[in-house]
Amino acid sequence: MHQLLTIADYYGGGHMDWGGGWWIAMVIAMVLFWGLVAYWLVRAFGSRRDQRPGPGSSDALEILDCRLAEGEISPEEYRERRSLLARTAPDDPKQS
Repeated sequence: MHQLLTIADYYGGGHMDWGGGWWIAMVIAMVLFWGLVAYWLVRAFGSRRDQRPGPGSSDALEILDCRLAEGEISPEEYRERRSLLARTAPDDPKQS
């Protein structure tokens, strides 16, 4: 058993010493790993700007624009609904 430990110590570099340069590779690997974890967390739990406004949204025109862009409604249906919203909407200083 003593001979086996001596051989392992000899071929292992002794005292877990990996030699020069390996620590640089390990630091780079660790930074890449934690960077990927952070990227995944931001993508999974970050802001949802690309989501369509839900039914609770007060901006009906934005919902209508999204539906047209996604192909859920035709351009004719879009124009009809937009004109209906323009007629029924209260005076809004933001709209031109």
